Parts: sequence; C-alpha cells; structure tokens
Amino acid sequence: MKFNNSLSAFEEAYKVIPGGVDSPVRAFKSVGGTPPFIAKGEGGYVFDIDGNRYIDFVQSWGPLIFGHADKDIENAVIEAVKNGLSFGAPTLNETALAKEVVELFEGIDKIRFVSSGTEAVMSAIRLARGYTKKDDFIKFTGCYHGHSDSLLVQAGSGMATFGSPSSPGVPADLTKHTLLAQYNNLESVKKCFEQSNGNIASIIIEPIAGNMGLVPADEAFLIGLRELCDEHGALLIFDEVMSGFRASLKGSGGIVDVKPDIITFGKVIGGGMPVGAFCASKKIMSQLSPEGPIYQAGTLSGNPIAMSAGLASLAKLKANPTIYDELERKAKKLIDGFLSSAKEFDIPMVGEVRGSMFGFFFSNIEVKNFEDALQNDTKRFALFHTKMLSRGVYLACSSFEAGFISTTTTDEMIDEAIAMAKLSLEEIALNR
Repeated sequence: MKFNNSLSAFEEAYKVIPGGVDSPVRAFKSVGGTPPFIAKGEGGYVFDIDGNRYIDFVQSWGPLIFGHADKDIENAVIEAVKNGLSFGAPTLNETALAKEVVELFEGIDKIRFVSSGTEAVMSAIRLARGYTKKDDFIKFTGCYHGHSDSLLVQAGSGMATFGSPSSPGVPADLTKHTLLAQYNNLESVKKCFEQSNGNIASIIIEPIAGNMGLVPADEAFLIGLRELCDEHGALLIFDEVMSGFRASLKGSGGIVDVKPDIITFGKVIGGGMPVGAFCASKKIMSQLSPEGPIYQAGTLSGNPIAMSAGLASLAKLKANPTIYDELERKAKKLIDGFLSSAKEFDIPMVGEVRGSMFGFFFSNIEVKNFEDALQNDTKRFALFHTKMLSRGVYLACSSFEAGFISTTTTDEMIDEAIAMAKLSLEEIALNR
C-alpha cells in the first residue's frame, strides 16, 4: 500500500494542529508510521485519501454499530438538518430519545443529554458530590473517563499509550479528591473507604473496561462495589460511554445483575454524532438545575441532529435485539482466529469478547486489571498493527483500546482479517 497522500496531509496538519491530530492516540505514536487520513466509510470499510481500503474494526471508536453511512441514520440526519442545525431550545426529539433510553433501565427515571462522554462523566461526578455532600470519589487505575481534571489520574487509553500517569495542568488540589483502587480488587476499594474519613461521594467504574484494552469486571467485584456504596452512603456510577448499547442493548446491565445509581452514556445513542448523557433516579436527578441547586448546562446539549441520529440508531437496536448474538458470534470468531494463529506460531496472546466489543493482548497471563495489561508486549502489538494495516485491516492503534464489530462486518471480512493475521503473525515469528 502507498501512503504518500496521508504522509503529506499529516505533515500539513502538524503545522497547525498539535501533533497533527485532535486526539492524541490518532497520531500512531505507539504503533509507528503515519496515520491514514480517512476519506470516507462504507459499511464495514473505510477508505483513505490514497485510495486504500480497510476492514474497519474501529468504527469511530464504537458508535457505528450499524457501520458507516447507514441509510436509516443518514436519512434521519438529513431530514433533521433541513429544519436547522441547532436552536439552543427544547425539541420534541430530546424527550423522545430520553423515553427510549429510560424505559430500558430499572431504577433510571430521568436523563440529561450533553455533547460528549467527557462532559457526561464530569457532570455525573458533580451530581454525585452535590447529592451526597461529599468531595472524594474512587476510580480505578486504567479506567479512562474523559479528560476532565479530577479524572485524568492513572487513566488508560491514550494516557497509557503515552505513559503519563496524569497530566501537567491538572492541579493537585483537584486530584487529591481522587482515590485510586485496582480494578477487580475489592480489598483495594475497602482500603480507600478506610482512609477517606467518610468523605467518599461515589465510585466510578467502566463495568466493561475498554480503555485498557477490553477488560470486563467480574460480577462478584461489581456486587462488592454495590454493597460498599450502600454501606458507606456513596453512589455507584457505571461509565458506559463505550459499552452502553454496545455490549448488549442494556450495556453491562444485560450481562451482570448489578444496579448502579448513575449511568453515563455516549457513542451509540448518538448514532455517530457527538453526544453524551447521564441518568439516574428521579430523586438524584431532581438535584440538577433548574429543579435543584447543582448546576450543569450546555448550548449544544440535546442537539437536534444528534437526537435524530440517536433515535434512528436506538430504534433499529430495539427492533432487533438479537443482533447482539450475531455480533458476539462474529467477534468470537475473529478473536478465536487470532488466538489460534498466535498459538500456531508460539506467540503468547490472550483475548476477550463482550457483545460487539473485542480485545486482545500479546501476553501469556489473563488480564484482570491495568497492571496486568501493562505487561503485554506493546512492541509486538505495534509490529502486528503495522503489518495488518499494510494488509488492509484497520485495528485500534493502541494495545490499550477495544475493537468493535458492526452489523455490516461480514463473515467474509472476518475470514480475511484472520487470514491476514496469520500471515502477519508468521512473519513476526520468523523474525523474532
């Protein structure tokens, strides 16, 4: 494959955009080479400006569960655009989408839409603090909840890719309220409560972590978190910005029987448009302005274009919830193919699947937390990524990111990706 146009475009972007990208992981720093500049997407494929076609297992980092340029979502957006791009005023589709989401979740009565996952989580933390009248909260090393100051501590995803435990510009006065625990380790959470002097407002967790690679939380661990929150008067927040409507129609709620107090969403409910949301019981949500004293606002919150796209996407999901079985079958087929080829060439690899989400590590240990994830062979992943890209397979450009299957990902695409993985792993084995 030739990447001349992408190389020129990256050099030009670098002159006017920090690092040449608007989100750090896109720069390909952890895998090397030049990021392809994408010209268009069709179904399960993306095409770059050099004319190369790739089987796309990124799907805009999750939201495109129906693939690129889905006609139903596209038509909904086009019709909405005809009436205007933004009003900064209430629209009927906000209420319609709110009803669609709320009716799926027990204990969830109200939802507020925002413009991004970062904004949704930031608002959820503020709501939990205001409701409990406490300042501290617990997060887990490797879980990424967006780039707001209090949450940018020992984050995974791009932060792991660049090896930064935190970030300059984040005041210590803010992060002192962020207590760190180890994912899937309940004892570490208990220690946080012991040391907090009763000041913990909430625990926030990705119940299916997708930002340190795909690492699901054990159900017993989540049950333990629920019990600790109840015991200490703290709220349990599930960050399902990535897994919501991706792992199942009810996100982690379709897989484990643990009820959080607050859920954050994004990705799929925007159908590819910028959107986020947070939701909880009427009692908790009534604390938000203008009903209550906790302030949160946004001019583009509930944007009519995003609401229309979300309605179209969610309608398709609710009309045919069995698609998750098919998506999971394909994801398992892909990972089983990768693992089989790795085993054939004596290359350590482990993998996980949750619904339409998948992940793999070049490692010989089961990955249960961020510390385990950090032991994976990132150099081997970078080599594998480069070889797969050159063979027309577009994978997430970090070993600390999950991958995604769409409804437009065919068995033939899966077979082709497995065949390319086998060739790539064979080359890696011959040159080690």
